[in-house]
Amino acid sequence: MMAATAPRGRLREMLVSGRMVVAPFILNALHARIAEEVGFGAVYMTGSGTSAEKGYPDVGYLTQTEMVSNARYISNAVSVPVIADADTGYGNAINVWRTVREYEDAGVAAIHIEDQSFPKKCGFFAGKQVVPADEMVGKLRAALDARRDADFVIIARCDAYAVNGWEDTVARCHAYMDAGADMVFVDGIRTVEDLKAYATDLAHFPRMYNGDLLPTQDVEAMGYRLMICGSTIWLVYQAVHDAFSELKQTGKVDPARYGTREDVANLLGLPGVYEMERKYGVPVSDGPSNGPPNGR
Repeated sequence: MMAATAPRGRLREMLVSGRMVVAPFILNALHARIAEEVGFGAVYMTGSGTSAEKGYPDVGYLTQTEMVSNARYISNAVSVPVIADADTGYGNAINVWRTVREYEDAGVAAIHIEDQSFPKKCGFFAGKQVVPADEMVGKLRAALDARRDADFVIIARCDAYAVNGWEDTVARCHAYMDAGADMVFVDGIRTVEDLKAYATDLAHFPRMYNGDLLPTQDVEAMGYRLMICGSTIWLVYQAVHDAFSELKQTGKVDPARYGTREDVANLLGLPGVYEMERKYGVPVSDGPSNGPPNGR
């Protein structure tokens, strides 16, 4: 049985356990709670999803402060390790140093930093640019120097495939691991053939995969240590879009589409609030709103 350690130590144990860690994309603390409730052992705070929730495409509009704020809410909401997108580190190596400290203070267990030029773009968008490999190595060295907790995982993300080709991508991953990164993450993998090449040509490195080309079991069989699954973002988009369309067209949303207020409130800890009210003698109303909410 896994030791009852802090989330960072627990993630380290999971990454060397022989089983791949599967972390679904989550946009916020509510989604993190849901992922934990259904049994995921880790969650991934997506930069794309965080940007979308603020009303922006994933093109580097959000600041470090906004990203860290979301990470802190998520880390405070769950007991499982939180892996977070830290984009390019929000500047040069000096900015990366502070970024690591901020994410550590927010309670995050791992971050990935990418070699895109700042401002960045989503790994699957056209128009990406990458910095020289040496510049990224300097960022990773700064990240490692800034790290205070040895269990804090620093992942080197490489976006060079779409820009410079596969040979440069492999060379960069070697340089990033030589610099001391804990894991490599080649983003922009679009085909099963690319996924297999990634597993073969970088087989001796701990690897992270972002996508849904194959079921998690098949990806695990290729030796990947960590898989983040982004389709959850598009599921949320489609579900909300369809529900709003139904409301607009029919005047009502089918109740089968959604849970209840009580479902969500209980997930978020409302029973504990009532218990604290009783424990600390907090005055409560005797009216009909007293007690757990009913209905939808």
